[in-house]
Amino acid sequence: MADATGFHLKESAPERYERYVAPLMAPFVTALVDAADLYPGATVLDLACGTGFAARAAAAQAGPTGRVTGVDIHEGMLKIAEACHPRLYPDIEFTRAPADDLPHPDAAFDAVLCQQGAQFFPDLDAVLRETARVTRPGGRFAATVWSHLADSPYFVAVREAIEQHDGPQSTTAYEAAFQGADRLTTAVDRAGFHDTTRRTLTFTIALPPLETYVPGHLSATGWGQTVAETGDDSIFTRTARTVIDRLPPDTTAFPFTATLVSAVR
Repeated sequence: MADATGFHLKESAPERYERYVAPLMAPFVTALVDAADLYPGATVLDLACGTGFAARAAAAQAGPTGRVTGVDIHEGMLKIAEACHPRLYPDIEFTRAPADDLPHPDAAFDAVLCQQGAQFFPDLDAVLRETARVTRPGGRFAATVWSHLADSPYFVAVREAIEQHDGPQSTTAYEAAFQGADRLTTAVDRAGFHDTTRRTLTFTIALPPLETYVPGHLSATGWGQTVAETGDDSIFTRTARTVIDRLPPDTTAFPFTATLVSAVR
């Protein structure tokens, strides 16, 4: 199904994620990789790699003598990650595995990255213990999570639109994605990392035209992927109209805020 915006659900959920989430991730991925202080020849793990945003950026820093591995539990995400891997970089190995049971030896990586995944782990302590196991002594861990929902007008509009069109239960689940910073910092310390730092990042991001972008982005979120299983995109076009109406007119550039946590093994 499609409407005048040209939005449709013919792409898979991972394909929509790669297309519509990329604009939001780009500046935060750069900051994440910078925080890991990568260098040519580094071995890097991208934890909960999704379609490979951070893995691709890390490979560019690690260079031809480096080694980058991406791990995710979702096979569909990994297929898109492999398809989008630029062959200019050294090969990136993408592996299907749970974040709390990694198929890698102890101290295998110089750095572990996690871009917008930590807030979704059911047992974050178990994941960070496993992360510490595969990070070499002196190696670095860096992760971002969305934070300060009120400071991200686009996300505020999405939250209000979901509440209007899908009710309070979905709203509560959506809000939970913005409440992971404290849990992440605590879990990092408990796992045995040290020199933990935490800072707030805000970037103003210019989005594509909202009439097309918003319904596509909604369909790529956790909420949207569940709704998309019905095969009916009408809720996305209705919800998108509410989002657009709640945003300042005549602009497509909005501030987005995340928390970056980094530490040393």
